Amino acid sequence: MTAEGRVLLAAPRGYCAGVDRAVVTVEKALDHYGPPVYVRKQIVHNRHVVETLEKRGAIFVEELDEVPEGSLVVFSAHGVSPTVHAEASERGLRTIDATCPLVTKVHNEARRFAKDDLDIILIGHEGHEEVEGTSGEAPEHIQLVQSPDDVGNVQVRDPSRVVWLSQTTLSVDETYQTVERLREKFPDLMSPPSDDICYATQNRQVAIKEVAAESELVLVVGSANSSNSVRLVEVALEAGANAAYRVDRASEIDEAWLTGVSTVGVTSGASVPEELVAGVVEWLAEHGYPNVEEHRTTEESLIFSLPRELRKDMKSPDSAAS
Repeated sequence: MTAEGRVLLAAPRGYCAGVDRAVVTVEKALDHYGPPVYVRKQIVHNRHVVETLEKRGAIFVEELDEVPEGSLVVFSAHGVSPTVHAEASERGLRTIDATCPLVTKVHNEARRFAKDDLDIILIGHEGHEEVEGTSGEAPEHIQLVQSPDDVGNVQVRDPSRVVWLSQTTLSVDETYQTVERLREKFPDLMSPPSDDICYATQNRQVAIKEVAAESELVLVVGSANSSNSVRLVEVALEAGANAAYRVDRASEIDEAWLTGVSTVGVTSGASVPEELVAGVVEWLAEHGYPNVEEHRTTEESLIFSLPRELRKDMKSPDSAAS
């Protein structure tokens, strides 16, 4: 470690528009209706965000049968399948859907392709909430492929009527490796109208590639269940960093990682509040890395409006909990 170590701070980093919308949705719901507000699954994949909302009165559940009948429940940013919407209706639950609009776009594409009777190859990670939600839109038409190595197992009815979709938070490079492998097997493979990898995922990966090329060590702030945070670690290593680690917060940094390191790259996943990044930068300053340079590759200005149900109720003075 040098006496005056350097921190390269990647930008864009942290909250994307979909995450910001989802978190604000729960905050506004707590303000307007009062606690408790139930949330199916983690609203976003970040431990700190979930714990903060729990302190305010949000109750996170795995499934809807844990929600008392007639209660208010928010669906997470990752989206849910039609069966979850149907179950909520059957149990008389009031719902606010905080699904990211970019995930909703993929759901709409899945329904449209299924209506056209196409075989749909969904590139994503088994068990991820977004994948479960998208698959639930057309389960009889969708097959999941997790990596290029899975392509050999894909069987379709008609090789000329196949289309691909993807989980929005994947590694851009790995996704296109899988698409190319699929195209080798199915030359007539169709693509969605626009790439499904979310703009924020792409931007954060582009930024960390440039930062990692100049850093011996990269720290990615994000939770273990955050797909896009885990991908950022992989992207940093592929881009030239000697080492890269994911941490939820500064207290998880191991001083031994700094041995022989003059430049530390820092970024954060799309569900990470900036205060956690600030904590990491402060920790690094205290450990010999006081010089911070932000490396920005693009500006982000996208903002999503709050869910329609919430906006409608916030305009109505009679809709708040008594």
